[in-house]
Amino acid sequence: MFTESITVKSGSHNVVVEKEKDWFQILAIFLACISALTAGMLFSWSSPSIPKIVEDKVNYNITLDEASYFTVLPPIGAIVSSFLFAVLSDSIGRKNTLLLVAIPHIVSLILISTATSVYVFYVARFITGFGDSCLFSSLPVYVGEIATPKVRGLWGNLMTFLIYFGQVLINIIGSYTSIPTAAYICLLFPTLFFCTFIFMPESPYFYLMKGRTNDARISLQRLLRKQNVENELDKLKADVDRQMSESGNWKDVFMIDSNRKAVYAGIFLRASQQLGGISSFAVYTQYIFLKSGGDVSASTSAIIFMGLCTVLNLCAGVTLDKIGRRRSYFLSLLMCGIVLMCEAIYFFLDQFYGTEVNVQIVNWIPLAGMILYVFFYSFGLGIVPTLMLGELFSASIKAKGLILLNVVFGVLVCCTTKLFHLLDTNFGLFSPFLFFSVSCFISTVLALFFVPETKGKTLEEIQQSLKSNKSKDNKSGV
Repeated sequence: MFTESITVKSGSHNVVVEKEKDWFQILAIFLACISALTAGMLFSWSSPSIPKIVEDKVNYNITLDEASYFTVLPPIGAIVSSFLFAVLSDSIGRKNTLLLVAIPHIVSLILISTATSVYVFYVARFITGFGDSCLFSSLPVYVGEIATPKVRGLWGNLMTFLIYFGQVLINIIGSYTSIPTAAYICLLFPTLFFCTFIFMPESPYFYLMKGRTNDARISLQRLLRKQNVENELDKLKADVDRQMSESGNWKDVFMIDSNRKAVYAGIFLRASQQLGGISSFAVYTQYIFLKSGGDVSASTSAIIFMGLCTVLNLCAGVTLDKIGRRRSYFLSLLMCGIVLMCEAIYFFLDQFYGTEVNVQIVNWIPLAGMILYVFFYSFGLGIVPTLMLGELFSASIKAKGLILLNVVFGVLVCCTTKLFHLLDTNFGLFSPFLFFSVSCFISTVLALFFVPETKGKTLEEIQQSLKSNKSKDNKSGV
């Protein structure tokens, strides 16, 4: 019913072997990741919207300082709700939890479309954070658990790609339409996600965690497009049973060596990614280019910036499995640090020596620098942390591990976006670039110690490599 089959000669008998297919796994990943598209649009909503709202004194009468909190409230909402969605992922399932993301997305967009008061915008942005928490608690886990290592290596990056694509869309839509119209357009995507993803299968991992072996069998049959999945089911069941046999209380998250390594790796990946500046650049994209005074308009520059994020991230998905997670991350951090330092020097000279040094002849540097930043960011910082969210943790502590990482992610997004505003207003635009550059250089060194290699490994093989103190990956360096 599901597959093609081939006949293989075995002694005097002909044995029919079913061929496994990948296309349904890819379809499930794609439909699940439509939720990430909406999340990307809402995350970068501030980029085209803050300049419009601040300038429109007739409809909004909101100051830049008040509007700066639009970037802070989503991560606070994510922190507050992280425990709820991580627990739901283990109780009602990855699929059902992910379906819930449509609710905060739709509510937030409806509030934005009708808002005139800054407080309504605050509520909308806070609710946006609920969607982020729900997304990061369930989507990486769902993708990691339904896909074979080959499919995960090629398509596991789709979530990140569609987040960036959403950021491109909102910069285009938000630049050329009103605030309410942009919100109405964005409402199409969570609706499409819910109406299509509801027909996809639940993760077989989740079914086996709950002892629902027959449901896991049916899920595997749909995902692999083959009827006989007993070998795959037995191996998966053995892996899940072993992981679930481990104690999974909060103490064990830190006391068991492999769990502790996974937590440290996850926290480092999230921290180094956010301290690399990407969230600040995403929400203040147009503002940065507006202040840099280049020849290209701020809205066009923002679209170019986020468009490159999207295209390059897609390319990175192809190269990541060739280069490896660890090496890609190391090189990405190093090169991003160099580019951001060059940007900091440009803005420093422009601010303090503008009368002595004619920086206008090189006013293309901010845009060119951000393009280079995006290039190097996309091949490591932009892809590895999100991809490894669904890879690092054992089934017994996955919910607790994701709670920790979602809280860390929310705190860092909140702090870095507000820090950008504070450093810029108090010291000048060069200062946040200098801070993020130094952070990248420090993280480059730490990456050698904290980032494991997971390329081409099943989830169980990753757990075994974390348990081994003499893992080849840990000895091989970059």
